[in-house]
Amino acid sequence: MTTRPAPRRPGGDALRRIGHPVPADDLADTSPHAFPDGGLWRTELPSVEGPEALGVVLAESERLDVPVHRVSQGSGVWMLTDAEITEMVDACAERSVELCLFTGPRGTWDTGAATRTDSGGAGLRARGHDALAGCVEDALRAVELGVRCLLVADEGVLWTLHRLRVEGVLPGDTTFKVSALIGPVNPAAFGVHERLGADSLNVPSDLTLAHLTEIRRVSRAPMDLYVEAPDDLGGYVRMYEAAELIRRGAPLYLKFGLSRAAGIYPYGAHLRDQALAMARERVRRGRLVLDLLARHGADGGMSPLGSRDPGPLVRFPVDTH
Repeated sequence: MTTRPAPRRPGGDALRRIGHPVPADDLADTSPHAFPDGGLWRTELPSVEGPEALGVVLAESERLDVPVHRVSQGSGVWMLTDAEITEMVDACAERSVELCLFTGPRGTWDTGAATRTDSGGAGLRARGHDALAGCVEDALRAVELGVRCLLVADEGVLWTLHRLRVEGVLPGDTTFKVSALIGPVNPAAFGVHERLGADSLNVPSDLTLAHLTEIRRVSRAPMDLYVEAPDDLGGYVRMYEAAELIRRGAPLYLKFGLSRAAGIYPYGAHLRDQALAMARERVRRGRLVLDLLARHGADGGMSPLGSRDPGPLVRFPVDTH
């Protein structure tokens, strides 16, 4: 088991010199869990919308020495050609980076009016049978082209894809990642998503450190969290909390998002300049987070590059017949 980081509190030594009290870590708050490889944290670059943006991310990550475990895409499998998906699969395989693509239709792009009301209606969830079937079609197409991580934004889609995985229709090593836009906000909900088939779960970036500890008391499923969130997810910048996020939330994917940036979903060539500039800056933001962790003595415990196994997780019983 990897030794848990004992990070230096930001400003702690200076504050002690003037007699200002510095909070002590409560060991009971430290997550007892880790990835199967013993690592406490991995990295993810989100909103990598196509081969060109992926090339920018991979080149910048090499230039700035930013380790990348996973890249994810938000527009959806259906917004990419077979050739584009294949190019992304091959580029990620060459660098041992996990590629995660979003599945199918979602309510916010549908004809339903409720998603455009102040309440938001059902949000990104798949409306009706045809949208559910579209997500399944996307999943089948993606795995046929070599993708092994799929992003979902609907509990029914998640359960359906998990059942297809159990049945062998989807490869057994396919993993499912829950979108931040439906991320669970309490321990019971987190546990339900795990049991429905989730292998990693985005939690909203406004969860407190105490909330992360509460979740870790009931589940060891990997957690994904934006250290810097896009504006439509709140725009939070939590770089100084990175060490505490790892200590409380391990096993944890640190997601390097970008605030004060335009939305680019669904992506197309008309948004090319923005997408590439944002991809480049996300990598730089990752470098800033890693530098902070190093300065605070909390940069140990990273999973080896190429790691993607979520470990044994709890599932609801499946009866596919």
